[in-house]
Amino acid sequence: MEDLKPKDIVAELDKYIVGQDQAKRSVAIAMRNRWRRRQVNSDLRDEIAPKNIILIGPTGVGKTEISRRLAKLSEVPFLKIEATKFTEVGYVGRDVESMIRDLVEVTVNMEREREKEAVQEKAWAVAEERMLDILLPPRRPAEFSSPDEGGERSLEIVTPDTGSGGTREKLRQMLRAGKLDERFVDMEVSSRSMPVMEIFSNMGMEEVGINLKDMLGSLAPAQTKHRKVKVSEAMELLATEEAGRLVDMDRVAKSAVDRVEQSGIIFLDEMDKIAASGGKGHGPDVSREGVQRDLLPIVEGTTVNTKYGMVKTDHILFIASGAFTMAKPSDLIPELQGRFPIRVELHALDEAQFARILTEPRNSLTLQYAELLATEGISLSFDKGAVTEIARIAREVNEATENIGARRLHTLLECILEDVLFDAPDLPEKTVKIDADYVVRKLAPIQKDQDLSRYIL
Repeated sequence: MEDLKPKDIVAELDKYIVGQDQAKRSVAIAMRNRWRRRQVNSDLRDEIAPKNIILIGPTGVGKTEISRRLAKLSEVPFLKIEATKFTEVGYVGRDVESMIRDLVEVTVNMEREREKEAVQEKAWAVAEERMLDILLPPRRPAEFSSPDEGGERSLEIVTPDTGSGGTREKLRQMLRAGKLDERFVDMEVSSRSMPVMEIFSNMGMEEVGINLKDMLGSLAPAQTKHRKVKVSEAMELLATEEAGRLVDMDRVAKSAVDRVEQSGIIFLDEMDKIAASGGKGHGPDVSREGVQRDLLPIVEGTTVNTKYGMVKTDHILFIASGAFTMAKPSDLIPELQGRFPIRVELHALDEAQFARILTEPRNSLTLQYAELLATEGISLSFDKGAVTEIARIAREVNEATENIGARRLHTLLECILEDVLFDAPDLPEKTVKIDADYVVRKLAPIQKDQDLSRYIL
């Protein structure tokens, strides 16, 4: 993160997300503050609490995409989870503390893979020796020969074998050169199968013995099975197995817990679904407020027990988001509102932004469809008029039906390209150009029929 300034973070987000400049600035500042806090003296470092963010805006404007791109960009422990998965303690559902356990599990996997990469060279060397043992088994000890016709035994004279070392080195060179990759070898592959077991409890699975699965796994005997695989595949299997043995899991767990505590990020989506809209004490609203009260200690800082140790949540950054169409942010309990001091409003997308979304991002929809059809040898292109027409229709359909933001573009493009995608393998013409007339011709019948439009678009 020391190499990523806030401007750099915004620039990277601009490559995939159109508009929403204020939201990008807010998350960029929050990410940079994570790095700044770690540079502060230890006396004051623990006193600097993260400034949690709540993103408010209609669906399909980029809230979730900002979080996804932020996680890939920063390479910090990150977890995205919907707040609707949680229920108040005492009801059937996930416990809110499970999000911390999930984040730790994700981080442990990240750290394990990083450690495996660090020991990959050593693991490959060990795997190479094991493969040579398979290809050139050690010589059996000499035995007495069978009795001859005269009933006498002749003793076999064993001399030092000077050729085995040379043979092994020749095999090593052939193995490294890839000359043995297509040969098949018979090897044992470990396979541990565990019985599927469901545990039902009003406290959730997480509270019923954190190490239960590990305990059952250690009791189950390790099983192996013989497989005939190519040498190249066998080397990958052996190297992976050896890398797993070389990784120090105690160090991995300790490093993962530290990373979660110091730089973890949790993205809480659908926060508006647990806000009590209207009067209190009516049916499910009681449970919604209960979820908020269960979330409160996690967000403000507490200690959660995980199978890798105790994890403090004081410095985990929480980014919440929600459409807040039926409820308002003020419908959240005051204590939880105070834990999200930074509020950013994301705006609905207009026609010009729809046109930009179709062409500008690195993963633009027009580019995705062009690459898909390129696999069939077809060159697909959209002219400027087609892009403008698609953007106009997307805006009109969003206004006439439900406003689902940029997700409407997925629906429109599928309708427009349905015939091309279906007939692509048999099309004689390998160049397909989509213009405004083609767009209108494909979508006009659907737009005129209001009932059909609501169903299809």
